[in-house]
Amino acid sequence: MKALILSGGKGTRLRPLTYTTAKQLVPVANKPILGYVIDHIKDAGIKDLGVIISPDTGDEVKKYIDGGRRWGIRVTFIPQGEPLGLAHAVITAREFLKDDDFVMYLGDNLLSHGVKDALRKFRRESPQALIFLKEVDSPKQFGVAKLDRKGHIVQLIEKPKRPPSNLALVGVYIFSREIHDAIARIKPSFRGELEITDAIQELIHMGYEVKSEILHGWWLDTGKKDSILQANTVVLDEYVKRDIQGSVDRKSQITGRVTIEKGAVVRNSIIRGPAVIGKQTEITDSFIGPFTSIGDGVTIRNSVIEHSVVLNNAFLSGIERLEDSLIGKSTKVMKNASQHKALRLMVGDDSTIEV
Repeated sequence: MKALILSGGKGTRLRPLTYTTAKQLVPVANKPILGYVIDHIKDAGIKDLGVIISPDTGDEVKKYIDGGRRWGIRVTFIPQGEPLGLAHAVITAREFLKDDDFVMYLGDNLLSHGVKDALRKFRRESPQALIFLKEVDSPKQFGVAKLDRKGHIVQLIEKPKRPPSNLALVGVYIFSREIHDAIARIKPSFRGELEITDAIQELIHMGYEVKSEILHGWWLDTGKKDSILQANTVVLDEYVKRDIQGSVDRKSQITGRVTIEKGAVVRNSIIRGPAVIGKQTEITDSFIGPFTSIGDGVTIRNSVIEHSVVLNNAFLSGIERLEDSLIGKSTKVMKNASQHKALRLMVGDDSTIEV
């Protein structure tokens, strides 16, 4: 059994952050999303991992994974020139995958638990594909599955106007070698991409067995700002522990489950968990509210921040209240201290500002 993680793409929904950072490396609770994905691969006992990378962000992904040493797994990096669909990624990885069974995991998806139980089911029942499904409120926005009474996939429909169910396809799949034959039979969609949903549907047409695993825990597709914040909230709520390794003065109050990493300094401030404060970060005369992640090397002065993600080396000063926000690396957010009240901005392409 091998694993294939898709860590390419352009990340257009998270621009401008993804002009300089792979979307899979955007942190949730101060840990890149990709790290959680590889944790799931390791926990499933898979030792051979292929990672699809793009020309723009591949080097950054390679640097983070660092050959898989911290996970004790073998990693093969597979360049994909253009993001031409999930099925095209499988074609790109064909030499790595050979004829082995494999898990395909989208690198910007988060599951409440890993793939260990699903792999047991796959090995026990030996279908040609096993896909994850999740009940959703708005199935029109997703690929949707229609099941028979035995839980077999009958039909897959991409963003249907009249959904046959509320079961959306999650970005995790388990395949046997027959998926390669199915992909060879499909054509690009109207988007010009080879869709994995079309390939799975082709497996069904070819008479192969496609089974499903209903996901009862949470599933988060972290491709947009609001979903990053939602993922940060969920992960902080479930995983963060009280762990104070940094310096906190007597005038400060730390309430609830708060992690303060080594080298961080908190002065005359209140931090209310769940929250995590990164290494070498300085927080002075400020309030950090629940569900907030502050990265490494950040400086925060005289500010109130809640339900937000602040990336490494950002500088915030004099902000009366910041909430529901995603602040990029090395960003400066400051209150105008002059008598002349005006909003002064230097904003990159594809930014969003609410004032």
